[in-house]
This record gives sequence, C-alpha cells and structure tokens, in this order.
Amino acid sequence: TALLLFLPGQNLVMAHILLLLLSATCLHTGNSGGYTRKNYFGMNPPAVLSGVQGGSIEIPFSFYFPWKLAKDPQMSIAWRWKEVHGEFIYQSTLSFIHKHFKDRLILNWTQGQTSGVLRILNLKENDQAIYFSQVCLQTTEGMKCWSIPGTKLNITHALSTTMRTPSIITSADPTAGLEDIRGQRNPSLLNLGAMVGMVVAKVVVIIPLYGWMIFLWWKQRPAE
Repeated sequence: TALLLFLPGQNLVMAHILLLLLSATCLHTGNSGGYTRKNYFGMNPPAVLSGVQGGSIEIPFSFYFPWKLAKDPQMSIAWRWKEVHGEFIYQSTLSFIHKHFKDRLILNWTQGQTSGVLRILNLKENDQAIYFSQVCLQTTEGMKCWSIPGTKLNITHALSTTMRTPSIITSADPTAGLEDIRGQRNPSLLNLGAMVGMVVAKVVVIIPLYGWMIFLWWKQRPAE
C-alpha cells in the first residue's frame, strides 16, 4: 500500500485495481482451502428404464468416492427395491437373492471395480418398481456406505406377433359346389330348350294353316 503513494495518476488507478483483484483471489483461495471434498461421493444410475414382460433388463451402476481405500477394502454391492430402505433383493457378500427373483438376478461386477450391471431375467409384471443400489467399502477412515438415487423400472407387455389367418369353410362333399353351379345353370338350359320347342311348334302349325288358307282363297276366286 505504501508503494501506491509514489505512483502517479493513471498508474495509481491501475494499482488499486490490481490490489482489489489480488484481495479477491486470496479470499477465494482461503475458502477453497477450508472446503472439504469428503462430500464428493455418489453413484450414477439411469433414472428410468423400460423392459418387456418375459424379456430381460440391465441396470448399470457406477460409483465414486474421495477416501483412500484400506488395505482390504471389502467392497460390497447390495440392491433394494420399492424404497431406499426397502427389502434387500441382492447382497453380494451373503450371496443372497430375494425369493421373488430366484434364478433371475445376475450381478456383473468384480471386487475392486467401481462399475457394474445388475441383470434381471424373465421380467414379470410385478417387477415394476424403483431399484436402489448400495455400496459399502472399507477406507482408511472406516467403513463407508451410501445408496444411489433409485432407478424406476417400467414393464410393458410384449406385442403379439401371431398373424390371424382368415377362416376357410370347407364342405364335406367336394361336389357340393359343382352341384350348386349345375343347379344354377340347368334352369337356363331348360328355358332355352322350351322356347326353341315352342317356336318350332308354332312354325309347324302356322305354315300348314297359312298354306290351307291360301289354297281355299285360290279355289274360291272367280275364274277369268
């Protein structure tokens, strides 16, 4: 500050600005030095997933933490459903699987890894719920455990792929259709035959009649 007394005009203004910036930087550094990173832990699950009834689904998870692991970290993964403190459906340390998920849960995770996948097979309608993962590990500061925000699993019904074929009605008598056709054609043939017969009959009757009438007329005409 004493140096500012010896600086002229514009240089004095610039010096004040630099002093203010330096003070702000010092304050920020002081706050950062007093801030603890012990709150920097958590997990990164998907918020919502959808599965098809009868199919399978994978719920991925990963976690992070600031602590130094103990020589034997004793990492373990557990899963609950419905509520964050609900029933356990899986515990890696006890090889426990809830009876509802018997033979349907597979945890793809290896001790020491910070990510994995929970796989649910043969999905059922009542598997629809919220699933919570919990991680526990031994650090140099003691055992630490925390849970993730839940992953909501929606179950949808599978679409039917069966195509309906139109019904075909068959007759026990293979000639039934032919009989019907013949039944439809015969009346026409009969009518045509009858008409021809009537015309022929008229011709046969009318021609001799007209011939007889002409003969009588010729007989009765006056002789020339």
